[in-house]
Amino acid sequence: MLWGRGMGDTRIGALLSRLRTARGWTQQRVADEYNLLEGRATKTGKEIGRYEREARIPVPYTRKYLARVFGVDVETLDRAVAVSKSFRGEGNNVPECLPERPKLPVVPSRPGVGAVSADALTSADFARFIAQRNADEFVVEQLEADVARFARAYVSHPLLELYVEIKRLRDGAFELLRGRQHPRQTADLYVAASRLCGLSAHVCLDLGDYDSAATHARTARACAEAAGHEGMLAWVRAVESLIAYWTGRYGQAARLAQAGRHHRACGSIGARLASLEARALAIVGDRVGAVAALADAERSREAMSGDDEVPGIFAFPTAKQFAYAGTTNLALDGREHIQQAIVSADTAIRLYRSAEDDDQSVGDLFAAHVDLARGHLLVGELDGTEAILGFVLDAPPERLSASIVRRLTALGRELSGPQYGGAVQAAHLRERLQYMAALVASPALTASKVWVVPPVNSSEPPT
Repeated sequence: MLWGRGMGDTRIGALLSRLRTARGWTQQRVADEYNLLEGRATKTGKEIGRYEREARIPVPYTRKYLARVFGVDVETLDRAVAVSKSFRGEGNNVPECLPERPKLPVVPSRPGVGAVSADALTSADFARFIAQRNADEFVVEQLEADVARFARAYVSHPLLELYVEIKRLRDGAFELLRGRQHPRQTADLYVAASRLCGLSAHVCLDLGDYDSAATHARTARACAEAAGHEGMLAWVRAVESLIAYWTGRYGQAARLAQAGRHHRACGSIGARLASLEARALAIVGDRVGAVAALADAERSREAMSGDDEVPGIFAFPTAKQFAYAGTTNLALDGREHIQQAIVSADTAIRLYRSAEDDDQSVGDLFAAHVDLARGHLLVGELDGTEAILGFVLDAPPERLSASIVRRLTALGRELSGPQYGGAVQAAHLRERLQYMAALVASPALTASKVWVVPPVNSSEPPT
């Protein structure tokens, strides 16, 4: 029976934990049940854990759905919240929405207590300062839910359409941080701002604006440092490594990835950083280091502790790890590595194609197809190369990011090599690659870059 002695004095964290364990549920199961009732994917298991630890107190809106999840009266949760607030010294008079400006207390004037009265007025003034908050817990929760939604939508939805919304939300987070909040909410706002700057950095990176991407990344790192969030500090290092890689600073890309691995972070970030390091080391010819980093990525995946806090672009799915492994093995060269690259790229494509629509990363699907095509080219299968590249070349050019165009351009140069002896098929494919690169570089497309997942059809080559 859940309702034992002293239940009226139970704090919200202990109550939620007791309700969950009585059902034999994990924190993620609670989050899934919550999201099912609300009709949106706004909660994660980690967020439920924060409620149970009382790192955050669920606001009335959230309590309404938690009560339905556990089949209890919402008043039961409200009482537990009141108990928690009393323990934290907040009392029942602390509003859960934006408070009205309180009046200063009237301090009686008595002989000999003038200095004491003035001091009391100073304390009262500071109490008023604390009460004037521009962001309550509901505002922070909604901001985090929006960040999670953008993070997942980013991998498969129109790029500039999302960028406008990301910028609006990011600017809103900046404005909130310029105001006053409880220290706990300030830390959460810094994390949200860090993620939004990270999303902005990725937009610029995909459009080839590397200087702007670096600026957003620096701001993301500053926000993560202000919040003391190890996971975001590690993730931002990964973005900085990407920027260094695509600007030709491969040694620095490897060092940035290594630096990110020094942060203690849960989820898949360890596998991401090791994969980034492997790819960069392969480019500079450090075969031993690249192979070791690939092995580290696999070990990090196997030893992964906890889920990623936020889905989508902040996570590093297994499919993406295979895509990176394919690129790395191609750079290592040698028949064995080329064959492994073909297997890795093919696996990445199959995993992405079997994922939900919102998890099918457009950029990674294109990259894996280009790597798979190049692998077939290196083993002398020109027919296979052209068939696989059809997936990319038949796509509308506005769907291609700057990094994909660079891959296609490099492949076109490779087709000009003497080993192909001026073969008609090689020349034709090279022309197609050059034509696509020219289309993407046209001013009209550069100004209106969007992404949409290409539809699967029966004419695509088997991968």
